[in-house]
Amino acid sequence: MFERRRIALSLFRGIGLRCPRCGHAPIFRGWFTLLATCPLCGLPFEREPGYFVGAIYLNYAASVLIAIPGYFVLAYPLGLSLVWQLVVLGAFCVLFPLWFFRYSKSLWLAFDYFIDPGGPI
Repeated sequence: MFERRRIALSLFRGIGLRCPRCGHAPIFRGWFTLLATCPLCGLPFEREPGYFVGAIYLNYAASVLIAIPGYFVLAYPLGLSLVWQLVVLGAFCVLFPLWFFRYSKSLWLAFDYFIDPGGPI
């Protein structure tokens, strides 16, 4: 029960773009600028160079998990031509990762904090 609560709390804070430790402070300033540390609890957000490579994989996986079923929906039930499928899926594959960028970083940070909290508050 306790682990489920911790997992849910980590996911909730990740989706909310909040600090995984305190849950109150935002982790971004602007659309693409990640803060260095939490302004409230001082948790460092980037622990080492290359820390967010996992977030890139998370972003890619989310894009692929939506794009592949999207192809089948566009091709068979909707019957779109190949050109329109390429237009729709091409636009999706460019725009979705840009939108999901913040969420992938935040979810990666929440996942890492869940695995390795780094000590008490």
